[in-house]
Amino acid sequence: MIKLFLLSLFFSVNVVFGQKIIWKEDQKLTWDNFKSPVNSRNRPDVAAYTSCGWEYSVVKSTNPKAPVTIVIKTVFTENKSWKDVSQINDYVLLHEQKHFDIAELFVRKMRKAVAENIRNSGDYNRVFNGIYNKISSEYKNFQTAYDKETAHGLNKEKQAEYNAVIAKELEYLKSYKAS
Repeated sequence: MIKLFLLSLFFSVNVVFGQKIIWKEDQKLTWDNFKSPVNSRNRPDVAAYTSCGWEYSVVKSTNPKAPVTIVIKTVFTENKSWKDVSQINDYVLLHEQKHFDIAELFVRKMRKAVAENIRNSGDYNRVFNGIYNKISSEYKNFQTAYDKETAHGLNKEKQAEYNAVIAKELEYLKSYKAS
């Protein structure tokens, strides 16, 4: 009975506070996924905003030699993502999809660093925050550079360059995609 209640509570919270989409190679964003009515950036030159990043869960022990399980997922948050319907098109959607793909790229980098450095609860306690902070910083810098260099997708040549780099890096790290 308690499990059923908690499951119902989880689904109710998801409905009230917004849907999250987990990144999948064969599932692309659509404009219907951008559910926030608010242009939170107050910039008329920005056609859309993609709220994405990652979530992680950890199961560990107080015994430093005990195994640890870390699950990291790339997420898109629909109720925090918005679009200016007067400016949207398929090209803008591709630019926004690449923001989500960049998040997946850095999640794969984090999974790789975790796989290479964390074997047990003691390793987690010693190194996880450093890995997380380093990759989070690199992620934010990459997202900022992406928007700046592509002029939010308006520079089609730079956009094409980034599309190729993102695809190449995702392919390179394919062994770290979620199973």
